[in-house]
Amino acid sequence: MRYNILRDKVYAMIPARSGSKGVPDKNIRLLGGKPLIAWSIEAALNAKLIDRTIVSTDSEKYAEIARQYGAETPFLRPAALAGDKSTDTECFEHFLNWFQEHEGGVPEYVVHLRPTTPLRDPKKIDCAISMIKNLPAAQCLLSVQEMQETAYKCFEKTSDGRLKPMGSNTTDTDIANLPRQMFPMTYTGNGYVDIIRTSAYEQTGKFHGEYSYPFETEKVDEIDSLDDFLRIEAGIVSKNNKQRAE
Repeated sequence: MRYNILRDKVYAMIPARSGSKGVPDKNIRLLGGKPLIAWSIEAALNAKLIDRTIVSTDSEKYAEIARQYGAETPFLRPAALAGDKSTDTECFEHFLNWFQEHEGGVPEYVVHLRPTTPLRDPKKIDCAISMIKNLPAAQCLLSVQEMQETAYKCFEKTSDGRLKPMGSNTTDTDIANLPRQMFPMTYTGNGYVDIIRTSAYEQTGKFHGEYSYPFETEKVDEIDSLDDFLRIEAGIVSKNNKQRAE
């Protein structure tokens, strides 16, 4: 589909499907006294450079909760795009197509905020938006953090079952014993804030593409399990108690 791109407009897209199996209803489970999606909604609403905050969900129950915290829910995502195997690209394409078909245009930038990375500083979101606006070649900005151990020290298996250093053409595993300082730094995505330039998606059909630039952050708390909820909840309680004591 061809898009009418609204120049300099920035919309936040918060995907919140209802079918989580690992932690049932994970996206609306309470964390620090409010639903998980509320943390991402509030961060987006407090970012000065975001024009609209949209929650993409397949559940009217989730949509109602999202609206209570100030987000827009102009559509419900089809169930076919909200399953275990549904991709970020499918969610993003549905998002753009809906705005093009129903409002006549799409934002130039979409800020992708995953609910599973709840603790964000709105000022950092604004910093990331400013950064991509000043990188004309960027198709996407991805938030990353330095890996604790370089990926070059990891292994994969050969077809005959031996170990080989990751991405290497040799099976000499002694390479992995070299000091980490001898290897390039490697990074892992952390979902803090990813930003997609819609004109690049229109041209390539790729969610991220070949010209993705890093937005580096410190270590980020992500939620994948019930243990993660409990750990982060404990951190929030500790921080609140410290602030009250001060």
